[in-house]
Amino acid sequence: MPQPSASHATPLHAHSERIWAVVPCGGSGSRAGGMVPKQYRAVAGLPVVAHTLQALAQVPAIAGLILAVAPGDEWLTGPLEGVPADGLGSLPAVRARAAGWLHALPVAGATRAHTVYNALQAWRGLGVGERDWVLVHDAARCLATPEQIDGLIEACRTDPVGGLLALKLPDTLKQGVHNRASATVPREDKWLAQTPQMFRLGELLYAMEAARRTDFAHITDEASAMEIQGQMPLLVPGSADNFKLTYPADFALAQAVIWSRSA
Repeated sequence: MPQPSASHATPLHAHSERIWAVVPCGGSGSRAGGMVPKQYRAVAGLPVVAHTLQALAQVPAIAGLILAVAPGDEWLTGPLEGVPADGLGSLPAVRARAAGWLHALPVAGATRAHTVYNALQAWRGLGVGERDWVLVHDAARCLATPEQIDGLIEACRTDPVGGLLALKLPDTLKQGVHNRASATVPREDKWLAQTPQMFRLGELLYAMEAARRTDFAHITDEASAMEIQGQMPLLVPGSADNFKLTYPADFALAQAVIWSRSA
């Protein structure tokens, strides 16, 4: 069954400050339950990752995308609900992009951070420039819209650091001790980090390389790696819809959101 290109044989020609994407897609999603990794579970007639790829493919500024899958990923090559027989590369929005826009590469590591690091190295090997931007987006955040992604790109393109979509904390935040509230934490300066997150390839690789020396300890997203290097990523207001599918109930909610958008 034909699949998106996984070849490094033809290097890309780096252009000045172009934007490339990475979608980590190697996890098992154990907290989500079920027998299928959460990125391949169907929501509203398509696998979660298919919704994600469709949204990113509709952003003209993104010049190419690496889908970072686990070595030997059998789900990628198998039949997926709602996906053409030729695979994810045949999704309508992906097919509308130039040939080779989507690279499905078996570079997933033991953790999300390691997967992102490997994918960044792959982009460098394909000829992407150090000053080019890389936009990292979770496969399981399938509700991000092209408009939200465009908003992040426009906000970050002229920023010296880069940034991420994030949501100001809407609820009262409690500090807990043994499942009992011990204090109320001020929420005025608290944000919930989302993806995409967008940084320059060279600077993000430098930060992730430093984190690799400590086995990516305390690296929960790309922004955390940049923060350790003394950088202050831009917080770009996102949407409550852009949540990460983590628990079983999240799938029904995501389906309801998708259906409401097409109503």
